[in-house]
Amino acid sequence: MAGISLRALDKVYPGGVHAVDGLDLDIDDGEFFALLGPSGCGKTTLLRTIAGLEVATGGTVLIGDRDVTTVSPARRDVAMVFQDYALFPHMTVIDNISYPLRIKRQSRSERRGKATEIGRQLGLAELMDRRPGALSGGQQQRVALARAVACHPALFLFDEPLSNLDARLRLEARTFLKRLQRELGVTTVFVTHDQAEALALADRIAVMEAGRIRQLGTPREVFGRPANTFVANFIGSTPMNLLDGQVRGETVAVAGGRLPIPAEAVGKVAEGEKVVVGVRPEYVRLSASGDGLAGEVSILENLGTTTLVTVDCAGELVGATVPEEDEPEPGAQVRLAPVAGRLLLYRAEGGELIGE
Repeated sequence: MAGISLRALDKVYPGGVHAVDGLDLDIDDGEFFALLGPSGCGKTTLLRTIAGLEVATGGTVLIGDRDVTTVSPARRDVAMVFQDYALFPHMTVIDNISYPLRIKRQSRSERRGKATEIGRQLGLAELMDRRPGALSGGQQQRVALARAVACHPALFLFDEPLSNLDARLRLEARTFLKRLQRELGVTTVFVTHDQAEALALADRIAVMEAGRIRQLGTPREVFGRPANTFVANFIGSTPMNLLDGQVRGETVAVAGGRLPIPAEAVGKVAEGEKVVVGVRPEYVRLSASGDGLAGEVSILENLGTTTLVTVDCAGELVGATVPEEDEPEPGAQVRLAPVAGRLLLYRAEGGELIGE
């Protein structure tokens, strides 16, 4: 097992496209680390550069205390699971699992014994003589994981391995993957564009944009205090409310009303300064009277046990998540108030969180 250290890492493609742009990053030994971001942000290129499948244009890649920047993929002691699983269609499950051991020139009996044991642990015992074409997506995913486990690598590198599964299987696979990583204790880097996966699985998350890390932190930190409006927009199953406002004394004038300036931003904004007010729908409370923003219920979206209520506040649409039993009627006049300590303030120019 080993950690990862990246220093001033660059990957530039022909035409001058910086897929990875001067990136510094440390991933701890045994950590489950997620690279999260929209398509084209550089997360898969970064993963492939760690694996050695892409050659870095500049900077260094260290695995443990080894500089592997120019080392071939086969000598980096990593196992990679791809989005399409990359199983050999002509091989049986047991031969797919044991293939890395064959490359290491272990005897047939030894590698088949290890493959059988790993397959049993991952619930594949009755499928060992089948070929990938006869397996479901979830079963193929487990075979790909078993093959990765078989060679006891220092690192697991996962490139969106759950994206081909249906919703139910993805939830089951998430639980399985988290348990497996915990049991093995292998440093794992997981690439995804699905923020729910990253929040559920990772010890820490790096949110990427244009080859750079926009925020690095635990799932709770990234969800609760996005470092900028890009992360605030990207993270969350329901979009964060981001509303244009202006500082007025000890309050912010926003959406036809006034909200108090968050404690951490007091003294760090100027009178009349334009800002962006951020608050997640989960942290907005709805009532018929009291403080906060006044508006009319515009849209109701059923989320199962909760409802996303969209309220028109002086032309600004503000979302609030409420329990199903508290769902208001469309057209109702309501007031919205952020939960204490959950209101965030961002610079209008640059979008950085105020008070960090």
